[in-house]
Amino acid sequence: MMQANDVFKRYSRQIFIEEIGVEGQRDIGNAKVLVVGAGGLGSPVIQYLAAAGVGTLAVVDFDDVEIHNLNRQVIHRESTVGQPKTESAADFIRDFNSHITFIPICQKIDRENVQDLIRDYDIVVDGSDNFTTRYIVNDACVVLNKPLVYGSIFAFEGQVTVFNFRGSKNLRDLFPEAPNPEDVPNCDRHGVLGPLPGIVGTMMAMQVLKMITGLPIVINQLTIVDTLNWKFMTITF
Repeated sequence: MMQANDVFKRYSRQIFIEEIGVEGQRDIGNAKVLVVGAGGLGSPVIQYLAAAGVGTLAVVDFDDVEIHNLNRQVIHRESTVGQPKTESAADFIRDFNSHITFIPICQKIDRENVQDLIRDYDIVVDGSDNFTTRYIVNDACVVLNKPLVYGSIFAFEGQVTVFNFRGSKNLRDLFPEAPNPEDVPNCDRHGVLGPLPGIVGTMMAMQVLKMITGLPIVINQLTIVDTLNWKFMTITF
């Protein structure tokens, strides 16, 4: 276990921030965050929340690591190809920050288990790659009154927002119904440039840390990141 002085050394550069301080770092260490998906978005979220010292960090995913994941899913390695992504993520955490509690959940989220999976966590981060899961997670967060950090990516473009935070709107207020999966482009068919999920996932991690430490969160606003034309736009909903 890290001693108090070691904790300060490790997290000193964020403790030095006036708006964080020792109390903020204590809040980070006491926080419980669930990340849905250990893929392109989940990887940078897991990296930066672990780096910040989030005390209890869980990830739920049922896929295995494949070689084509490695252009963007940066917590996985050639040596973990074929392993469950949750197991690969746990290996990463053991080497990166062994002093936090990491809970790998190798399971597919569905309407029957979603509330049990998210119930014990303060914040849920949706890094999933399909609308079925997004709506299942969103609806459970509404029922259980859990704040949800949402992100999505495609090719050169990403989206980030916060749902269900202190009375704010949720996914169905922005998109009332899930689109037909056949009508939605996805990375498997159309690709994605590796750094894009890094950008969007890091933005999601920042929102989580701001929530934990009580920093201002803009609600009911979708940020669109267009990396091809290098534009950042916001839409109020």
